[in-house]
Amino acid sequence: MFRKLFWILTLAALAACSTPASPSTSGGLSVVATTSLIGDAARRVGGPSVTVRVLLPIGADPHAYDPRPQDVAALSGADLVLVNGFDLEVTLQPLLADAKNVVVVSDGIDALPFAGEEGGLDPHVWQDPNNVIVWTRNIADAFSKADPAHADEYQANAEAYIAELTSLDAWIRERVAEIPEANRKLVTDHEAFGYFAARYGFEQVGTVVPSLSTGAAPSARELAALEDAIRSSGVKAVFVGSTVSPDLSRRVADDTGVRLVSLFTGSLSAAGGGAETYLDMIRYNVNAIVEALQ
Repeated sequence: MFRKLFWILTLAALAACSTPASPSTSGGLSVVATTSLIGDAARRVGGPSVTVRVLLPIGADPHAYDPRPQDVAALSGADLVLVNGFDLEVTLQPLLADAKNVVVVSDGIDALPFAGEEGGLDPHVWQDPNNVIVWTRNIADAFSKADPAHADEYQANAEAYIAELTSLDAWIRERVAEIPEANRKLVTDHEAFGYFAARYGFEQVGTVVPSLSTGAAPSARELAALEDAIRSSGVKAVFVGSTVSPDLSRRVADDTGVRLVSLFTGSLSAAGGGAETYLDMIRYNVNAIVEALQ
């Protein structure tokens, strides 16, 4: 309750002294993206005609991010705000509720349901490049509507990026084919790879945190059941995302004698980290998965 009141008061104060930006005053569309993944797609579509600011810092967990006062100022000055949707940005809702021109880039994606206790829809749509194609088209349409003078540029940039995403999808299939079918089993830190598993034929044996969010905590019984499943299924590795603590995943890997492998999930990497763009991130993850499961 206190946090909600704080953000209401902060929004009111900043709204009173902020002047929204516009293409004419900023030299191009001013765009805010919630995550580095969305920001990367926005930059590919927008090119030099768009200025993109990302709210979540590199390495931040989108499930647990605490907004900062400067985030309110960024939203108040944006022509467009790009969000993932499916409740990924739940901690940003007090801010986004009053933001103008919010674009849900996942609009039109057939979201996977989550069968756990919390129900809901899986927000981790970017694990399938075909869903990022949907992002790309939605972003291009939003940019074209907001800035018709550069619509042809946005659409051309989008088509070029879609061609790369289509090639990425084919490359993933080729790499996954190198894994024996019996080894295509995933154990991850939380329910983040449902779209990847569905697209490329993996079995999800279990997760360290049986939730769509990293904020949940497993019980001792759940951890024991997961370790039994790892042993009985012949799982070769436990995969943990770069935005979450690896402690529980390391414990499960140590208890079962399998490898602990780091992947990038909710954020790109810093410069030099090997996952500076979405395309780089997926290649990094797929190479790590193939190496661990062969």
